Amino acid sequence: MTSTQTNAPLNKLPYKLLINLGILLIYVLLTAVAGFAVFVKVRQGVSVAEMLPEFTIQQTEQESPNVGHVEGETLPVWTDTDRITVLIMGIDERAQETDYWRTDTMILGTLDPVTMKGGVLSIPRDLWVHIPGYTEERINTAHRLGDYYDHPGGGPALAVETVEYNLGIEIDYYVRFNFQAFIELVDRIGGIDIDVPETIHDTQYPTPDYGVEVFHVDAGPHHFYGEEALKYARTRHTNGGDFDRARRQQQVIKAIFKRVTGANMLPKLAAEAPEMLQILEKSIKIDPKLRLDEIIALANLARRVNMDEDVTFRVIDESCTLFKTTPDQMQILIPLRDEMRKVRDEVFGLRLTNGDIETLAVETATISVLNGTQTQGLASTTGQFLEANGLTVAAYDNADRQDYDTSLVILNRDKPMTAQHILSVLKLPQSAIVHGNNPTAAHDIVVILGADYTNGQ
Repeated sequence: MTSTQTNAPLNKLPYKLLINLGILLIYVLLTAVAGFAVFVKVRQGVSVAEMLPEFTIQQTEQESPNVGHVEGETLPVWTDTDRITVLIMGIDERAQETDYWRTDTMILGTLDPVTMKGGVLSIPRDLWVHIPGYTEERINTAHRLGDYYDHPGGGPALAVETVEYNLGIEIDYYVRFNFQAFIELVDRIGGIDIDVPETIHDTQYPTPDYGVEVFHVDAGPHHFYGEEALKYARTRHTNGGDFDRARRQQQVIKAIFKRVTGANMLPKLAAEAPEMLQILEKSIKIDPKLRLDEIIALANLARRVNMDEDVTFRVIDESCTLFKTTPDQMQILIPLRDEMRKVRDEVFGLRLTNGDIETLAVETATISVLNGTQTQGLASTTGQFLEANGLTVAAYDNADRQDYDTSLVILNRDKPMTAQHILSVLKLPQSAIVHGNNPTAAHDIVVILGADYTNGQ
């Protein structure tokens, strides 16, 4: 395809600017958490308008690219067939101080490159979970603990491990941004249109200086710029509390998507790419495992995603949690893990390494988990982890002693597929399986956790 417009074609832009634009578009995409559809919808729009030629990378003499492409080469193509899952975190980072930040927003975005089906799952920040290697706390604390205790990979890595542990899914990458980045994004695209379903009157909306102010918005259609959009997405003072907040965030996601695609924003974003990159570098942290060529390949991958038909939006809400107040008066949400798995599976599906869900269902194995170590609570947290991965744990307790060197998976009755799935989930070696052959035992499989067990990590 050739360009019939007077605008400079994208493949004539300097290499670095093109790469920056690719990051910017992924940033828009991930900040908006619109699956992987934003980029491609924009691309499709400009392609129909014949504004861009085929994407190619142009290399300047000064540039030393780390993506392995040369001048004129077509953009990289994503060839992996495994599901891609990204944890997007928003932190309430304040300019006037340096601190260890909790996550104000946690959202999972996923895409299956085979079926081209995507999903978005919002996680409430007050969800009470086990943070691997640390304690039981609200899930939004994981990021802060990771930074405070200098966890390998810092706060983002521990947040990823915590979500993986409690939801039973694998996360490939993370993106962390602060709210100034969000405000800049919405302002740069000229604001977003939101139909507010109910009047909101929040007298305790937090300000950057740790005070409060009134945020009021009437029900009905509104055009929000960055500050208003952020307040609308963050306020918790409605009947549904944090669950309404998550739904509003997803509404904002869709509004950003609609604005970027409907207003044909790509030429404007391209022109502002250098300035936006400076904002991006200060406001966003991208998983170092995600290389620049992969960023652009992921964007290209999204060309077949249909936002309305192929992206499932769900919230871990009141249907799969219970409200509780701790002794020190913290408001928390206790996960109902069976119900939480149902919501998760709507977005992700249940992925098993060995066997399939039908085989496990036929085996209907009963499982007990016993703690053979000195680590308190290890049996219960591991039992929850197994349940998050599609298994039913009937009981957990201490083992007969707490000095087991190696973990055991004891088969009292023949349940081979369930046993293999336990090995896969807990990352135990094949040698852990022991055939007990005890038909009178209370449970089909007994898992004894030893010193070699590393919390499934």
